Formats: sequence, C-alpha cells, structure tokens
Amino acid sequence: MSQGHRSGLAAVSSALLAMSRHLEVRDVLKTIVASARELLDAQYAALGVPDDHGGFAQFVVDGVSDAQWKAIGPLPRQHGILASMLHEARPQRLADVRKDPRFEGWPSAHPDLSDFLGLPIRDDDEIIGALFLANKRCGRPEGGCGFTEEDEELLGILAQHAAIALTNARLYERSRELTIAEERSRLAHELHDAVSQKLFSLRLTAQAAAALVDRDPARAKGELQQVAALAAEAADELRAAVVELRPAALDEDGLVATLRDQVQVLDRAHTARVTFASHGVRALPAAQEEALLRVAQEALHNALRHSGAEHVDVTLDRRGSGAVLRVTDDGSGFEPRAVRRAGRHLGLVSMRDRAGGVGGRLTVESAPGKGTTVEMEVPGG
Repeated sequence: MSQGHRSGLAAVSSALLAMSRHLEVRDVLKTIVASARELLDAQYAALGVPDDHGGFAQFVVDGVSDAQWKAIGPLPRQHGILASMLHEARPQRLADVRKDPRFEGWPSAHPDLSDFLGLPIRDDDEIIGALFLANKRCGRPEGGCGFTEEDEELLGILAQHAAIALTNARLYERSRELTIAEERSRLAHELHDAVSQKLFSLRLTAQAAAALVDRDPARAKGELQQVAALAAEAADELRAAVVELRPAALDEDGLVATLRDQVQVLDRAHTARVTFASHGVRALPAAQEEALLRVAQEALHNALRHSGAEHVDVTLDRRGSGAVLRVTDDGSGFEPRAVRRAGRHLGLVSMRDRAGGVGGRLTVESAPGKGTTVEMEVPGG
C-alpha cells in the first residue's frame, strides 16, 4: 500500500472515530463538517439539517469566522443547489457554482465560492441533511472542478457514516428527553405526596390550635409552633424539588443554546413566526439563567396561546455584566392596569416574582391591538 493511500485511510479513520465520539447532535454536526473540510482539503464546508418549512432547523459551517457568519445574516432557505441536493438526492459536483442555472445568489457578506461538491446525507429513504464543500485548495484543471471523482466517492463514504452518527445522536437525545420526562414525573408524584401530607398535618394542627385558643392558650401556643414547623418543612420540600427540577439543558448547553432550541421547536409547532437573537451574553449564575428561561417560557406561552400573534421575537442581550430578555409579539395586547386590578393573568405575577427573586426587574408594555413586550433585566453575578 502506497504512502498516499495509507495517509488517506488514516484521515478517513480519524474522521469516523471523531464522529462516533460525540452524542450531542450539534457536536456531531460540527465534527462532520470539520472532518469533511479537512479530509478533502476545502476552504469551506457546511451542513444543513432541513426543517418542515422550507428552511433549515440547523446549519453548521466550517472555515467561516464568527464575525463573517454573523454578517451573512439569517439561515439560508432550501433553494437552488441546496434544494436540488435535498429533493433530487444525488451528488452535485460543479466547476463553478455561480454559473449553474440554479444558482440564486447569496448575501453580500457571504464568501465567494467557485468549485463545489455537495451531496445529501440519507437515513434509508429519508434525507436528513445536505453536506457540501467549496473551493478546493489544490490546483484545478483548466475549466474544470478542483474536486475529483475520488473526492466525491470519499465524501460519499463519509456521508454514510455521518448518517449513522447523526441518527445515533438523535436517538440519544430522544432517549435523554424521555429519561428527563420520566424523572420529572417521578419527582412530581413524590412532591405531591410529601407536600400533601405536610399540608394535611398543618391544617389539622391549625384547627386544633383554633379550638384551644380560648380554653387552653398554652396548648394553643404549642400547636401554633407546630404549625410554623410544618410550614417550614413544606417550604423546604418545595425548594428542594425546584432545585432538582432545574432544566437539564441549562446545565449542559447554557441559556442561549437552550432558548434557541426551544424557540426553534415553537416556530415549527405554531403558525406564528417565532425568532431568537442573542448578542454578547456571558454565562450568568444558575438561578438567574433559570429565572430568565422560565420568564421566557411563560411569555412565549401567553403570546402563542392567547394573543393571536403572527410574529413573536425573543432577544437576549448583554447589559453591563448582566443581561436583558425581551419577548415581543404583534398580538391583540391588553391593558396592563386593568389586568392587575382584576387579579387575572397570574402568569404576570409569577414572572415578576421570578425576576424579583434573583434581583432582577420585569416590565410589561402592552395596549389593546398593539401587541405586548415583556422585558426582564438581571444584574451580573
């Protein structure tokens, strides 16, 4: 076996081992893209996972800086060459992607691409992604593509293993979600049993104290002390449960990634367009991140279930050493003062309590027919 073949096999082996090491979908996608770019010596690589709305649920690039990626703008839609890979399910090897009749241009900040190699990632008959490379670094033949048939064959092998790695990662994440759901259900039952018993004892003790107030004040005082002790125990049970129920995704992925994932899910599940943007947010204390997440979830629930909004925008930005969250919708809106006087919309009370509990501040701006903006600001830790 020649030195070149041994080197190529070693590179393929390294790429496959790297893919098999990861269990998180995002990590697998990044590894596939980086491995493909390195293996075929390309300047750029990208992988898109399609959603059900003509766009991409996830899109990962390699060879593009964070600043470039931010300047490029929103994720691409499934059109042009990308659409052909997803719908025709065959490789695309082009000498100059810009001269292809399906080429529809790209944003001004997008890097300039020329020779192009792309192919779908398939799980049996389902296309689960589109992987492509651009700008082969080595010399290219006159008027031809820098990518060769051997490159196409090699990328095909990589794509087959990528499909296995990606499918396994998805199964792992679903399994983890089921495990989390089962654990939460167990905790809910335990919480219900423990707190219900405490509250039942507390009620009986309070009734006994009330009966003893007039005829035996000393015993009544003892019963009231027991009431206080039982109330403290119930509060401890609740506090322990809240700590145990902290969203697992926050610990593993952080606030920005967790919010982005949840917004993407809601965008797919509802007719309203739901978007998320974040700028410069640093890691915050755990309690603050959880409070921000819970407020965002409550505000999103209100907007999507009650307001009739067509657009809901979520932003999380750095402010000083802290952060500010905004959830804005173009729905029916309401009169905040009237809502407070009527004692309705308890979600607003809950959100204010969460903000205050972590030293933050919550404001709600709304008017009938003018939509609603919920803003929560927390200081840095």
